[in-house]
Order: sequence, then C-alpha cells, then structure tokens
Amino acid sequence: MSKAPATAKVGRARTAYVCAECGTDHGKWQGQCAGCGAWNTLSEFVIEPAAKAAASGGATRRAGWAGAVEAPKVTALKDVRHMEDARVSTGIGELDRVLGGGLVEGAVVLVGGDPGIGKSTLLLQAVARMAATLPALYVTGEESLGQVAGRAARLDLPLDGLQALAETGVETILEHAAAMRPKLIVADSVQTLWTESLTAAPGSVSQVRESAARLVRYAKETGTAVFLVGHVTKEGGIAGPRVLEHMVDAVLYFEGESGSRFRVLRAFKNRFGAVNELGVFAMGDKGLKEVPNPSAIFLSGGSTRQPGSCVMVTREGTRPLLVEVQALVDSSPLSNPRRVAVGLEGNRLAMLLAVLHRHGGVLVGDQDVFVNVVGGIRVQETAADLPVLLAVLSSLRDAPLPDKTIAFGEVGLSGEIRPVPNGEERLREAATHGFRRAIVPKANAPKSGSVKGLEVIAVERLADAIDAL
Repeated sequence: MSKAPATAKVGRARTAYVCAECGTDHGKWQGQCAGCGAWNTLSEFVIEPAAKAAASGGATRRAGWAGAVEAPKVTALKDVRHMEDARVSTGIGELDRVLGGGLVEGAVVLVGGDPGIGKSTLLLQAVARMAATLPALYVTGEESLGQVAGRAARLDLPLDGLQALAETGVETILEHAAAMRPKLIVADSVQTLWTESLTAAPGSVSQVRESAARLVRYAKETGTAVFLVGHVTKEGGIAGPRVLEHMVDAVLYFEGESGSRFRVLRAFKNRFGAVNELGVFAMGDKGLKEVPNPSAIFLSGGSTRQPGSCVMVTREGTRPLLVEVQALVDSSPLSNPRRVAVGLEGNRLAMLLAVLHRHGGVLVGDQDVFVNVVGGIRVQETAADLPVLLAVLSSLRDAPLPDKTIAFGEVGLSGEIRPVPNGEERLREAATHGFRRAIVPKANAPKSGSVKGLEVIAVERLADAIDAL
C-alpha cells in the first residue's frame, strides 16, 4: 500500500494587534499600548505565514524584479566601495533643494500635508516634467483618470511619456510596474492602497503598513523612485502606523496658512540630504510656482514703521531668510497674564521675558504678551531671542525701531548675547535687501572688514542692545 506524498505544512495566519503610534505587536487587544503607553491605538493585523511569505518572495524574484540575489557576507567597511548617489532633477528647484539636490534612484519619499494644500498638484507637476527623460507611472486611488487629466490640462503640463493608472490594489499596481518598468512611481495616496493578503479594510494600520512595505521592497529591488502621498490626522501627523515614517527614505511636510497663497515644503527626515532645508511655493492659476526670493514675502513691505516689529535673519538649511517678528504687549485683566507665541516656542518666550526683567530692567509681568512670526514660518533656532525681546520692548514703549534695522542673536540666562552660526552670511543677506543697521552679537561682527552699506552694532549684553536703540 503506497503512502500519500508528504506535503509541507503551511502555518496558519496569526492575528496580532499593532499600535498605530509605535508599531508594537500585541497578542490580544488591550486599551493601552505596552510599548509607548498610548491609549486606543491598537488595530487588528493579520500576520502572513512564513511559508506563504517565502513563496510570494520567490514568485516576486522569478517575475524579474531584481534577478539573482547574493548571499550576504561580512565585509570590512573600509573595503566597501562608496559611490555618490546619482541624483535626477525633478524640474522644480525648490523641491530639489528639500530633497538634497534631486531625487535618488530607489528612494521612497513620503509627502504629507493638510487636505487641499497642494500635494497632488506638486507631484503631478514634478512627474510630468520628469517623464520627458525617464518613464513614469502616476497611480491614483482617490481620483479618476479623467480628473487627473483635467488637472494636468488646466496646469498646461507636458504629458509625453507619463502613464497613469487608477488602481488601489498593490498586487495589480506591481504587476503593471513589472510589465512597463517605470523609473518613477507616484502613489496617491498610501491610505487608499490595500493588499489581498490581509482582510482589514483599506486605510487601516495593517493595510497601510503592508502596502507601503511592498512598495518599498519593490523600489529597493528595482531602483525605482517612489513618491507616496500621505493623509494627516487632526493632530498634524501622517495617518497610519508610526513605523511608516521609519520605512521610507524621506518624509516631507507641505504646510501653509489657511487663506494664504504661499506654501512651505519642509523635510523632517532625509537619508540623502539635510533635514532643515525649506522650499517655498506660491499657489496660482497654473499650479505651484517657485519663490526664488522668499525673504520678500516674509517681510511686511509697509512704508511706515510700526511699534512692536523687528526684522531678523534666520537660516533654513543653507538659505538665510529675512522674517519679521511682531509683538503686542497690552495690560492684562487676568491675574495670570497670557504668553502666546506663534511660530516660536512658548516656553522660550516666558524665559526671555524673565531675562528682560532681570537683566534689562523692563517688567512685563502684568502684561499680556503676544508674539508672532509673519508669514506662517516656524523659527526653531535661538537667533530669534534678541529680535523677540526688541519687538516686545518696542511694543511696550509704543516706539518703533529705527528704520532699516535688523537683529539676531541668542540671549543667555545671565543676559549675555551669544553668537549664532553663519553670522557674516546673515549680514550680507540683510545688506542685499537694503537694510542699513544691524544689532548682532559681538562674536558675529565681521572680521574681514565691514559689510558694504551696513552699520554693524556689536553688543555683549542685553542692556547694550537696549541702549543701542
């Protein structure tokens, strides 16, 4: 009697619960995540059996994505040949700046932002310009092909070489990609994608993570650059599991004030460049246009000087920017006066006001203090300390600062004015825009001669800066 042929055991699918914040797996549902302590963040996730995963991986390689894969081996790091990442221009200079000089082969970039901010418009403009030199595939899961074509027609975009696909199934998308072999894929958006291996609904934690993982794997195996559009939550973070941001190579956020035509693109993670670069765009009838001189839009441009206003020179990556800091100081009817900072850190404002009282002899303890950075930009460096205090003092005394005056510098707790990086470059930028006077830390005063057309007042203490006004 012959025996039946032995069949390989296939493991049963196991259900786990994954935290949307940190990605920690749990065997059963519970209210609080054991990894990060967040509440009500666990979602069901079906774990693929190992045998099935191996089979699908073999099928993927047989489909011709990457060919033979060599077994890994230990190598001395000094013997590894290092090659500079070849970059391809997106055709949009501000986007290239934020990416670190262009798009790297095989890079996966996640672009997030509020609804209607211009994520799809920016990527459609970029992929349309890049399609002239390399094959590109625009995958839309939220719009029909007619809507995408209509937007491209309104923006007068060149569409030669650009292929489009309205699909949300990851397996189908990868089949089309394997057939046409594009060098650039745009998936709009990652929250609409789903894979057949999971039973969860599209947009769930498990579907977003697994769909993104398959696109990342495809990008690395084939050298295809991938743009992923991500929705944001009401808290401002990208929807889906937190591990999604760890999987990709770059995370870009598109920001803009409601009612303003200006948009700011900022990198929060970039494996191929700096994370403090800033790209500025203006939304118009023909889509997003680059703003080559963003300092002009961050200054009020008013002909009359106003109390409570001070212009500073900040740096975003390699670019110096002139921004206006405004302060409003008013008597408070409250027993605990308010301290409101927009575009600055609120705790640092409270600390600076204490320094102003202790070392400047100016008391604002019974006053409401409101500070705002014009243009919706966020200043994260300490060079804003001195301009903030000068704007507060100007508003308190109802006296405008001298015309065409800029300031920058860090203020210490003992009242000293500390230097900031790239001081001379900031001064040259201010002189380019017609400013004639600068109040700066003594260590930032030009050492190789004066800046043409600019009077530099170097100060060591906060009291010196106040006297200089």
